[in-house]
Amino acid sequence: MEGASFGAGRAGGAIDPLDFLKQPQTILRVTAWIFSIVVFGSIVNECYVNKDSQSPELLCIFNENESACSYGIAIGIISFFGCIFFFVVDLQFQQISSVKDRKRAVLLDLGFSGFLSFLWFVAFCFLANQWQRTKMSKGALQGADAARAAIAFSFFSIVVWVALAVKALQRYRLGTDMSLFATDQFTADPNASYPGYPTGSGIESTETYQSPPFTETSDANPKGYQVPAY
Repeated sequence: MEGASFGAGRAGGAIDPLDFLKQPQTILRVTAWIFSIVVFGSIVNECYVNKDSQSPELLCIFNENESACSYGIAIGIISFFGCIFFFVVDLQFQQISSVKDRKRAVLLDLGFSGFLSFLWFVAFCFLANQWQRTKMSKGALQGADAARAAIAFSFFSIVVWVALAVKALQRYRLGTDMSLFATDQFTADPNASYPGYPTGSGIESTETYQSPPFTETSDANPKGYQVPAY
């Protein structure tokens, strides 16, 4: 069972790129990567606007709260590089021979996906709240579509990262079950004794043994023969 657990085959096996791209986990990973680009790209490009035509200063469109824009950009960048990192891990996962290393990789994926789900939830609530408080000025109207896109894809990112966390949890449970199976089936106790032959009931059989066939009984004095006297 070494190297054949946590949702992957034995180490060193050939990787089919088409099958790898069709895996639900890979599709979710690429989707989360695209969503992160949409969020921080929208904020960076169109969510910094002038308060009015007289002021050259660029302000965050979300209620002029710089923290809202900074948080959205930060979580988008973290998600962007996180997707790339775990995409590479998924690609090389088949080559990991140690079950312990596979377990660490799956636990890291589970923890990171759960953490990103929480961060995206905070981002969605934060951006939506600040957008509701935003006064619709001329600059805000120009970047309104980008702000709504950032909010919407923040919500979509929650769903995707929760799905990734669930997939990682399934892989962890699968690996744990296979490890327990390997332990129960293939681990022998060196102090254990081998099973003996089944014992009888302790009651002697009443059947008597018969003489083997074709065995002639010898007579001490066969007929027609006299023992000579000396």
